Order: sequence, then structure tokens, then C-alpha cells
Amino acid sequence: MTFATVMVSLALNQPNEARLEVASDLAARFGAGMIGVAAAEFSPPLYFTTGEQAQDLIDQGEAALQNRLAELERQFRSVVGGRAAPLSWRSALDFPARYVLAQAHAADILVTGAVHPGMSDAFATANPRDLVMQAGRPLLVVPDNAGLIDLGTVLVAWKETPEARRAITDALPLLAKASEVVVAEIPEDTSDYDACEARLDDVVAWLGRHGIAASARVEEPGQGRNVAAKLDAVAAELKAGLVIAGAYGHSRFRELVLGGVTEHLLTRTERCVLLSH
Repeated sequence: MTFATVMVSLALNQPNEARLEVASDLAARFGAGMIGVAAAEFSPPLYFTTGEQAQDLIDQGEAALQNRLAELERQFRSVVGGRAAPLSWRSALDFPARYVLAQAHAADILVTGAVHPGMSDAFATANPRDLVMQAGRPLLVVPDNAGLIDLGTVLVAWKETPEARRAITDALPLLAKASEVVVAEIPEDTSDYDACEARLDDVVAWLGRHGIAASARVEEPGQGRNVAAKLDAVAAELKAGLVIAGAYGHSRFRELVLGGVTEHLLTRTERCVLLSH
């Protein structure tokens, strides 16, 4: 159980320090190689003109983007240093999400930042909502205030969905390095309590067969945004440094409109989160 290659997605218009530190730490823990990736697409202004003047504007804009991508490469190599080998950089003038997704096959895990409210610029940043839905790789979402990844206590947010099963399988290398693993489920109502206990006993036993000692806990029932709040409370109580969860067990549109656990973890996380879909 290991990660052989860690990929980190950098943004042109958001802080990258935390995600670089966490990705570097992850690569060092697993003796993994590391790939830095970034892309940007020129966004014409609303007063866009035509002819030679338009081409000059495009050339200037693309040159500025190339300079910014070069800055990100220097930052990547400076922060990562000798903590990962081999080390490589990939960048292009392209829509960030599209470019990052096209590179994801080269890595075991993809590291990115959380969604910044009011800063979802598709020309400059690969939105983690798109990455987790299409990458086919686990996505480690890092808040801007994170330091090194804390594997003292890891919380697995369980729900009986394919996404949760995929997430816990993807997370096995991290769970194997954790000091304590807690698998928790928040049922929708009290009638599901016994079924939750039986499910979590099975999950804990499955982890045990992988050499991972874990405990189970069933929380008080909750629904909607209340589930996200309860999950935060459990993580805070346990002082969990990492949360493992399946992404978008409900439709993505429903979560965007009504709120949900995935949206909460992507936009309001205070700790690192590993998501799989």
C-alpha cells in the first residue's frame, strides 16, 4: 500500500504554499516522485477588439500567463527541493481543469486547494469540484492554513455508497500510516441505527484484514447541512488531521443548490480532506 507518484495542482490566483508543503510531505513519507502541474487560458476583456490590435492583446496576455506559469514552476521546485524524486513539471496555455485532468493518469493521488468563495475562475484555477468528479484518482484537498499532513487521527466519514467504498480503498496507504482510525456514520434517522452498527463493524473488520486497526462510532441522526456540521464536530472532538469521504453521493447539482457534505468539505474545510468519486 503506497503512493508512487504525487501530483500537485497549482493555481495562478490563489495561495499555493499549503498544498505544496502537504504534497511534499506526502511524497517524502512514501518515497514518491512528484509532478507539479498548472495551466491557464487567456480571458479576453469585455471590450475585446479586432484585427492587429486584438492579436497584440492576445500575445501580451499569453506572454503574461507564460511568465506566471514560470513563476509557479520556480516556486514548485524551490518548495519541493530534494523531498521527492523523480521531480517533474507540466504546464500549458489551456483551461486548467481540462489540462490537469489530462495529466491525472500519471499519478496515484492528486493534491489541490479548497474552493475559494468568489474565486472560481475557470481560466486560472482547476476547480476541485471538476477534479474529483473526473480525475479517477483520489483528491486531497488542502486548506490554506494547513501545514504538514497530520495522520495522528484519521476520520473516515462513512455512508453506504459506492463513493465511500472507493474513498476508503483509495485511502489505504494513508490509513496504514495513521496512529488512530475512526470510522463514523451519521444515519438519517434512528431506525437505521442497528444497520449502521452492523455496516461499520464490517468496515472495521475489513480494515483489520489490511493490517489497519480502527474503531467505529454511530452518531446521532442528521440530515442536509446538519450532517456536515455534525461531521465537523466529530472531527474537532477527535482532533482529526485528515477526513476521508466519498464525494457527491447525491447529485452535484443538488449539493450546489441545497448544500451537502461534499460542498462543505470543498469550501469550508479546516483540515485536509481526501475525496473520491
